[in-house]
Amino acid sequence: VRLQAPGGGLVQPGGYVRLSCAASGSISRMYGMGWYRQAPGKQRELVASITSSGLTNYVASVKGRFTISRDNAKNTVYLQMNSLKAEDTAVYYCNADVRTSLGSTSGYWGQGTQVTVSS
Repeated sequence: VRLQAPGGGLVQPGGYVRLSCAASGSISRMYGMGWYRQAPGKQRELVASITSSGLTNYVASVKGRFTISRDNAKNTVYLQMNSLKAEDTAVYYCNADVRTSLGSTSGYWGQGTQVTVSS
């Protein structure tokens, strides 16, 4: 199973960006999916998560600005990031709990994508 997350880049304060993360491989079922971020010198933190039924959860600092969603048919999770601030600068990682066609369930990580908020 592989998670690929293109996107990110340099964004001005107040701007927006949409991240996507697509899972591929021998997938039987996708469970919870989420986005984490890690800023320089800080620990990785959970930014937003979404269950297989669409229930969402956000860290307080992004509530009202970020929206997580998923397309189960495409095994893809999205993170719409609006009203970006400098403190949102980080490497963003997607994560997904996946049951493979062999029957095992594990957590998988994307490769990380840099989002830099700066003028």
